[in-house]
Amino acid sequence: MNAVSRRALLGAAAAAPAALALPALAQPRYPTRPIQMICPWGAGGGTDATARIVAALLEKELGQPVNVVNRTGGSGVVGHAAINAATPDGYTIGIITVEICMMHWQGLTQLTPADYTPLALMNRDSPGIQVSASAPYKDIKALAEAIKAAPPGKLKASGTGQGGIWHLALVGWLQSMGLKPDHVRWVPSNGAAPGMQDLVAGGIDIVPCSIPEARAMLDAGRAKSLAIMAAQRDPLFPDIPTLKETLGTEFQTGVIRGFGGPPKLPAPVAARLTEALDKVYKSSEYGDFMKSRGFGMDWADGPGFGKVMADTDTTMGEAMKAAGLAKS
Repeated sequence: MNAVSRRALLGAAAAAPAALALPALAQPRYPTRPIQMICPWGAGGGTDATARIVAALLEKELGQPVNVVNRTGGSGVVGHAAINAATPDGYTIGIITVEICMMHWQGLTQLTPADYTPLALMNRDSPGIQVSASAPYKDIKALAEAIKAAPPGKLKASGTGQGGIWHLALVGWLQSMGLKPDHVRWVPSNGAAPGMQDLVAGGIDIVPCSIPEARAMLDAGRAKSLAIMAAQRDPLFPDIPTLKETLGTEFQTGVIRGFGGPPKLPAPVAARLTEALDKVYKSSEYGDFMKSRGFGMDWADGPGFGKVMADTDTTMGEAMKAAGLAKS
C-alpha cells in the first residue's frame, strides 16, 4: 500500500466515529409523529371529556396530533391493559383512572398502579354525602348520629354498582366512625344519576357521589350535600364542609384521573410529556373547561401521581377486604 492510500485509509477510519454519530445528533426532539391516547371508558363520559380536552391542548404543546381512542370493556380492564401493553416509545399513552386501584382486588386483572409509567395527576373529584332536601338532617353530625343510632341495614345508600368507587367511599366512612361496612345497606344502581333520582323519590337515604354528579339535584333544591370526603373544601362548592372539619375524621377518597404510559418509558420522553401536561394543567383553557363541568383540579407530577395511586390502592384494598369484596 502506497503512502497516499495509507493516509486515505487512516483518514476514513478517523472520520468513521463522527459519521456514525451524525444521525444521533441530527435526531429531532420527541415527538416526531402522532400520539395515540387510550381512554378506557366510553365517549361522552367524564373520563372521555377530560381525555379529549387534554389531548387537544397537548397538540399545541407537542406540535403533533394527539388522537383519543376509546378502548372500553371489562369494567376498565381492556383500556388499562392496552396502555400497559403499548410499546414504550411515547407514542401510546393513556388516561388512567381510579379503577386501576380497584380491579385487581376484584380479581378482574393482575394489573396494578405499579405496571405503568405515571406522568401526571390532573383531576380529582371527592364524593359529597348527599341526602334529600326534605331529610331531617341539618348537618353531617346529625346524619352521623342517626346512622349510629339506626339498626344495621335500616338506612340505605346507592350511587353505583356493588363494589364501585362510591360504595367503597361509604364503606370507608362507616369504618372511620367505628361501624361495620354494611351498617348502611348498599343498593346497587347503574350510577350516580339514578341513585340521586331514588334519593329525591324517597327510596334511598344517602348518595355518596361526586358533587358534579349531584349538581343538578343540588341546584334544583331537591337534595343537599352535608360534607365532602376531601382534605379541603372544593373551591367550586365552598359551602360544603369537609369530614375533618365537621366530624374530625381523616378519611378521604374520590375519583382520580391522570395520565401514564407503559412501563419502561424512557426518562427523557416521560419528562417531556410531564412538562407538556404541566403546561396544559396551568392553561386557562383547561381550567375553564374543568370549571364549566364542575370537575375538580389536582396536580401531581409523575412520581407524585405514582404515590397517589399507591396510596389509593391501599385504601381501596382495605375497604374491599372489609366489605368482603376482595378476591385477591
